[in-house]
Amino acid sequence: MSSDQMVYEALLVAQAEGEPVALATVVSAQGSVPRHAGSKMLVRANGSIVGTIGGGKLESQVIEESLAALQDGKTRLNTYTLNDMAAGDAGICGGTVQVFIEPAGQSPTVLVIGTGHVGRALAELAKWAGYRVVISDDRPEFCTPEYLPGMDGYIACPPGEIAAHTNISSQTYVAAVTRGLPVDIHLIPALLATEAAYIGLIGSRRRWTLTVEQLKAEGGITDEQLARIHAPIGLELNAETPHEIAVSILAEMIMVRRGGDGQPMRPIKVRQP
Repeated sequence: MSSDQMVYEALLVAQAEGEPVALATVVSAQGSVPRHAGSKMLVRANGSIVGTIGGGKLESQVIEESLAALQDGKTRLNTYTLNDMAAGDAGICGGTVQVFIEPAGQSPTVLVIGTGHVGRALAELAKWAGYRVVISDDRPEFCTPEYLPGMDGYIACPPGEIAAHTNISSQTYVAAVTRGLPVDIHLIPALLATEAAYIGLIGSRRRWTLTVEQLKAEGGITDEQLARIHAPIGLELNAETPHEIAVSILAEMIMVRRGGDGQPMRPIKVRQP
């Protein structure tokens, strides 16, 4: 199997498992350079690689930029000049390489914690919308392919332990549609310790007020951290049914992901008295 074939295979596995990786591709090469245009390298979040674009200083710089791309989710098109043998450049007479770096295999994931009526409806809706969906519940019978088919992951564990069982990255949108305050006290600190792009908690304003009071009483959680939590979860649609509530939750997730403001698309006409 060639180097590029190994890269493609590793990329497919990463996409299937939701692993954050970056794909670096040589798009142009001039002069004496170690690899030709089209050469590829896969970079994992821990800095390990599959394939190579030539080794030396070039490769280390591309790995560094790839890790940065995984953090901010942005592509890069960088030009590197190979002319410093002392620094490990692989070029003999010098050359220039242009490398395109793109985050890949990191499909936005909706993590639904609690698979009652609302959680089930949200998981189905998010899957329909094209997200990778992982569900979790502390009741094993509510966290199986038989109960909710077609999901990308099933994690039966106490809510407060979820971060130990799945990767919650900057591309993860978490909906905690759990059953009550005792669960929140253990779950919220665990979620705040992650880089989740969105953390939402279902329930009334009173439930959230009581949760905040309890978390502050136990210490260690700041107002700045708590500001990351969307509680009550979702946009205000006056939703009533589980499916309507699921729409309001997913709408807020999309708003956060896309940088929207949640306002109507058309101006609201004000009636004159």
